Amino acid sequence: MFRHGVAKLYSRQAVSRQPLEVRNGSLAVRSFVRRNLSSRARRFPLTQTRSIQMHTPFEPLRPPSPSSLGKPKAAREFKRSRKWGRRLLIVSLATGAVYEIDKYAFAQGIGRSLLTFGTGLFVALDYKLNFRPEPITGGTIEDLHRRSAERLFELLRANGGLYLKIGQAIAMQSAVLPPEFQKMFARMFDDAPQDEWRAVEKVIRKDFGGKSVEEVFGVSFTGEEGKGLMERRARASASVAQVHWARLPDGREVAIKLQKPEIAKQVGWDLWAFKVVTRIYTWWFDLPLYSLVPFITERLMLETDFESEARNSEMMRQLVNSEPSLRNKVYIPKVYPEFTTRRVLVTEWIEGVRLWDKAATSGRWLGGTGVGSPGVHGAQLQFSQEDWEAARRELRLNPYKEKLKPDRDTWKGRNGKGGLGLSSKEVMTTMVDLFSAQIFKWGVVHCDPHPGNIFIRRLPSGKAELVLIDHGLYVYMSPKFRHQYALFWKSLLTFDNKTIADITKEWGIKAPDLFASATLMRPYEGGDQSTRGHIMKELKGKTPSERHYEAQQRMKQGIREILSDEEKWPQELIFIGRNMRIVQGNNQFMGSPVNRVKMMGNWASRSLFQDPNLPWRERMANAWRHLLFKTVLFATDVAFYTFKVRQWLGWGGGMEDEVEARMKSMAKDFGVELQHEVFEG
Repeated sequence: MFRHGVAKLYSRQAVSRQPLEVRNGSLAVRSFVRRNLSSRARRFPLTQTRSIQMHTPFEPLRPPSPSSLGKPKAAREFKRSRKWGRRLLIVSLATGAVYEIDKYAFAQGIGRSLLTFGTGLFVALDYKLNFRPEPITGGTIEDLHRRSAERLFELLRANGGLYLKIGQAIAMQSAVLPPEFQKMFARMFDDAPQDEWRAVEKVIRKDFGGKSVEEVFGVSFTGEEGKGLMERRARASASVAQVHWARLPDGREVAIKLQKPEIAKQVGWDLWAFKVVTRIYTWWFDLPLYSLVPFITERLMLETDFESEARNSEMMRQLVNSEPSLRNKVYIPKVYPEFTTRRVLVTEWIEGVRLWDKAATSGRWLGGTGVGSPGVHGAQLQFSQEDWEAARRELRLNPYKEKLKPDRDTWKGRNGKGGLGLSSKEVMTTMVDLFSAQIFKWGVVHCDPHPGNIFIRRLPSGKAELVLIDHGLYVYMSPKFRHQYALFWKSLLTFDNKTIADITKEWGIKAPDLFASATLMRPYEGGDQSTRGHIMKELKGKTPSERHYEAQQRMKQGIREILSDEEKWPQELIFIGRNMRIVQGNNQFMGSPVNRVKMMGNWASRSLFQDPNLPWRERMANAWRHLLFKTVLFATDVAFYTFKVRQWLGWGGGMEDEVEARMKSMAKDFGVELQHEVFEG
């Protein structure tokens, strides 16, 4: 009964599912029910026992025979997908392995180089396509300069390290670049981020045979009696190194300059990428730039060698002490060779005012009569018992961020508004004398004299003392080149065009008037003005966009003419020009208190008869010419004091401001827009 009921139920369900028109035909219904029940009987064993009642033969459930299934088909193979999948897996694994090796073995040197090549190629293609009066992609040439400057700036900031040093070198020469580059690269002098203490501590351990910081310098980070102190947070951080304050057990306060650990791994890759990009740009834009690369890279490599910096510092210290006019006015910090390696430099700690702090330099002195700034002439800095207690408390409360060095600023008074009480004229006189002696008398030139590397202190006598730090970037001039450069400078002030032409020809320069203006940092008015006249003739009658394009094309041609003979061109001029440009910027920043051109001309002329390498007769002849030359310099004094009176009356700026304005006017004829603001700070 139960089975019969189930069969009926299946029959009703099957019939109820059919369309209405099928039900109207009894024959069709019977046929359908028979087929449906037969199929369900195969699926449900329960109905198979009722096969007699269904009038169908009994058929047991059997698997199909192989012959009934037909010919077997081969499984589908995805050969191309598997092949590309394997390739993708191999490439992914290889990329990951290269990334990890690059990260830990080369401090991301490969990745930084690839980023450099990509950005450099993109900028080059953009200029190749759009540097024309009407750019192909729209916009103007100014838009092209702006986006290119942004790309290069982001590249230098992202890569950091030696790239920042290269960027700073570009920034100091950016006054001859388009204004879009000038504004962007003015930010290259911001402090670089400092590395964590654990990272730089490894540098000390590696360079001192595994010894800890406490063992090397005799310091304690818990304030133990009889030991020194050291701040683990850097006081300053630059592109290559960072500086920590420390007080040694014997009472000496020192500046410990530690090279960032990634620099040693990156420097080779960075300089190689710099060479490759410069080689490509030299070929692509037809500019003789690559010949300068070996000399530049050699200087940059020496900047990462702190033993070389120590030698430069000691050399300058000896030269300054041997010069009577500078001996008691300029101070070079002592270097402690027992703590110095290629990546660690320890020097005397300097307390002073940075050159850019004009208010602190010229403000009223409140430190007392007969008292000078802390540490003048190398005097040991005072560290009281109260300072020790404050240091121990700081070590407990702020580990790794401690500030242990006491503030020695009582000379500022209670309200903190006091200053050194020094005149800007005295400060700038010492500075111009120092760098003129380096160029014209010694031939040993500090090539990075920006305001951050110059401290000002007050002597007990009330006079100024200038402290020069950071001696990594130096140029050593040969006696012949130093003599030629001094004679060239003297000839510029006396309009001796024949001597100027002879010297520039020997240096392989085909545009003497353009080079003369670049050297003086002001328009040279003694030449025939042939270069400028030719340019103005070509630009006559053209639209502003065409003039802008043609002028910058002429500027490229001017660079080719200055660097026309790469073998003859003195490569030292790159960094000497940088030195002179920074000194001019410092003088202008201080309000043009001194006649810089006259002072440098006087040193140039004087060095010609004081040069011990010259024959006695030639030195005597040069001494007579020097006396005549001083009368010529009187004319520059007249101009200088004329501008000074106008400045006092509020009718204009000083002499350097006027020089800058005239240089801007002349530079526009060459397709250059000078913006001196890039040097401020």
